Amino acid sequence: MQPDTDMQRLMTDIRQWAAELGFDELGVARPALETDEAHLLRWLKDGRHGTMRWMARHGTKRAHPERLVPGTVRIISVRMDYRPPDLEADAVILNEPRRAFIARYALGRDYHKLLRKRLQQLADRIETAVGEFGYRVFVDSGPVLEKALGRNAGLGWIGKNTLLLNRHAGSYFFLGEIFTDLPLPEDPPVEDLCGSCRACIDVCPTGAITGPRQLDARRCVSYLTIEHEGSIPEELRAAIGNRVFGCDDCQAVCPWNRYAQPTDEGDFHPRHGLEAATLVELFRWDEATFLKRTEGSAIRRLGHERWLRNLAVALGNGPAEDDAIQALGERLHHSSALVREHTRWALGRLTGASDGSG
Repeated sequence: MQPDTDMQRLMTDIRQWAAELGFDELGVARPALETDEAHLLRWLKDGRHGTMRWMARHGTKRAHPERLVPGTVRIISVRMDYRPPDLEADAVILNEPRRAFIARYALGRDYHKLLRKRLQQLADRIETAVGEFGYRVFVDSGPVLEKALGRNAGLGWIGKNTLLLNRHAGSYFFLGEIFTDLPLPEDPPVEDLCGSCRACIDVCPTGAITGPRQLDARRCVSYLTIEHEGSIPEELRAAIGNRVFGCDDCQAVCPWNRYAQPTDEGDFHPRHGLEAATLVELFRWDEATFLKRTEGSAIRRLGHERWLRNLAVALGNGPAEDDAIQALGERLHHSSALVREHTRWALGRLTGASDGSG
């Protein structure tokens, strides 16, 4: 191919193919992440990644895509909106302590397989057009700084809540990448439009956003309810409220999410009534029910034990009603020490008994 004209023509085709595959935007950037590498190393040195040991496992490879996939000269970044239409406002659920709040991205099917399949289809179309070329597809599946790559590709700017923000779509979208050896034309970055706003910093229930673009994962509700494998620190449990899988507070208050677009992708729409479920209902799921109801969902990788842990905390933060106390009592002798500990704590909160057995 001729390096300039033909690459521009290919880029036009790639954007069209991406749109046909359901991606809402596509951009291209060089694999240059020096500033982000310095930020990552400081974050790791300060231990702000908590128990997410995999964040440090690959060293600086995250900031050097050309080391991860030799021959990489460009990164194709895509985004796909995921917020389902016609959902209640997050605040409605958070203010009803009998109900379970689940991060909006996890209400439908797991996005990993869907985005990976679509990205592979995009790569196949490129290969049909140009012949064999070097590439690798990523969807939150390797040591990749996806938000930084998306920023460099012009898909948005990294906001004070550390999420990628888009002036036309907010932040309710998934990201995916194709690392490639094709010297595609680059897209320009966009302006940072956070300005003096600090709504996300102020709303964080546990104070995990310690400053603009500074996140202490050890305090983050999403980390505590999803990534963290052990006991949730007692001093943070009350602030978790009824959030049982993730937290969207810093997105819900972001002014740019006025422009968030509801998804037409049916796989991202709520399943099994999770958008309206009560804590007691979910806490009474046995493991077989949990596995059945979360099949194909991002929630499933949490496992039944940590699912019960999270729900016990939420129940302990709710009203001291008979059904909640009874449900917790049924788990007091659970085989898991983790479940027993959080159940006792919750019962203690609801009954006033110091050992949670009253």
